[in-house]
Parts: sequence; structure tokens; C-alpha cells
Amino acid sequence: MPLTSDTNPDPLRSGEYARKQLFGSGLIGWSHGRRFATARRVVQPYAGATLLDYGCGDGTFLALVHDIFPRSTGAEIDGVLVEGARERFGALNGLRFIHTDEIAALPDASFGVVTCMEVLEHCTPDAAERVIGQMRRLVAADGVVIVSVPVETGPALLVKAAARALAGLRGVSGYQDREHYTAGELAKMVFAGPETAIERPVYETRFPDGAPNRYHGHKGFNWRRLAVRLQRDFHVRETRFSPVPVLGGLINSQAWFICSPR
Repeated sequence: MPLTSDTNPDPLRSGEYARKQLFGSGLIGWSHGRRFATARRVVQPYAGATLLDYGCGDGTFLALVHDIFPRSTGAEIDGVLVEGARERFGALNGLRFIHTDEIAALPDASFGVVTCMEVLEHCTPDAAERVIGQMRRLVAADGVVIVSVPVETGPALLVKAAARALAGLRGVSGYQDREHYTAGELAKMVFAGPETAIERPVYETRFPDGAPNRYHGHKGFNWRRLAVRLQRDFHVRETRFSPVPVLGGLINSQAWFICSPR
């Protein structure tokens, strides 16, 4: 069934995330475009399974893979994004969007694939534990959990810091109030190991519908620490990197963990 309609001729590009990031120009647009392409390649082997995208944002990813995952659910904490996704992608049979408050009502082991992309880095510690626990409960015994997070360590951090500073100078939305590292913090994260940690600011705002929102930015996120945590509930079968896989975690933007439940 086509995405377009008389009232919404291009629902993909009208999404908040897609408009700002995926279809943007320059390095930011290229990097996010490559991330979505990587996501499709990573889930392709499991085509046809029931899919849950935890933290689905504006629903762009689920719309892009609807041809291979016709039975899919997007869960999102921002109620306005949930309603927007329902409106934009209502023409896609088998695709539904729910608020994360509704996750508790979903049956155990009800999804063959659970994705959680660019979400856990923003979660406070208690929220991250809740999300990981819910993914473990919802994935089938023979299913797969796919997590992607940003690489905010090593040379990649230096490249990202420069790109964000340039985007801020150019007035790109979302980059004018970027986070800053002290020299000591930056050095610690550039040379970070699996146990490295610095203090991470917690921001408190409200979603457009008035619900409270507590979250981290990217500052201080350590993908290696997350890999250690995931091992408690999952077998991390493979770790990949994008957008240039051969460079590993040095310069790449994202780390991907392909996991099976313990």
C-alpha cells in the first residue's frame, strides 16, 4: 500500500526527525542516512518476524522497513510523536504505534525482533534498566535484540565535537546549545575504556503534551560500558559500526550490538 495520500503527499519527509536529520544536508544528513541504511541491513536477515522498535521517534524506520516487516509496533515516550506517526503512517496495514506506558500490557516473548536505536544513551540509569528489562521480556527465546548507540569516545568524539560546533555556528536547529567538555573530561573520554565514566548532566523538561522528561544528552556516554551491561541479559553475538565499518570504533558515529536473550 502506498505511503502517500492527498492530504499527506510525503509522510516520510514530514516527520520531525526525518526533516531535521535524515533529509538534512552535509555531514549530518549523510551520517544519519547511512545509519538508517545500516539499520535495514542489520534487520534484513530476520525479515517477516514481528518487530518492535523501542523508542521509535517519528516512526521513520518502521515505515522504511514495512515492506520486510509488515507486522510491527513502534513504542515512543513522546505522546505527540506517537499521534503524529499514527496520522502519517495510518495507510500502512500491520503497523501500529503505542506510548511506552502501554508496553507493560504487551505479552512476554511476543516479538521476534526488538530494535532500540539511539535511545539508551539518553536514558538515566533507572530508565535504562527499565528499557533493557522490557526488551528482555518482550523478545522471543529465539529472537534478536538490536541496539545502536552513538560512539562518543576516542577520535570519533573529537570529530563529532568539531562537527557539532560547526553546525552550531551555522545555526542548525538543535546544535546552538550543545554540551561542552572540560579539557580533563574530553581527555578522559577520548581514551575511555569499558569502565570509564564522567558525570553526565541530567536535563529536566516537559514533552509537548506536558509530561515530565528527564534525560541525558550525549556527553559522557560510553558505548563500551553499555556493552558490558547488555551482557548480563543478552549474549552480544556481534558488534558492528557505521557509517564506515572497517574503521571500527575509532571514527565511526554508531556502534551496533546484535544480541540474543540469555
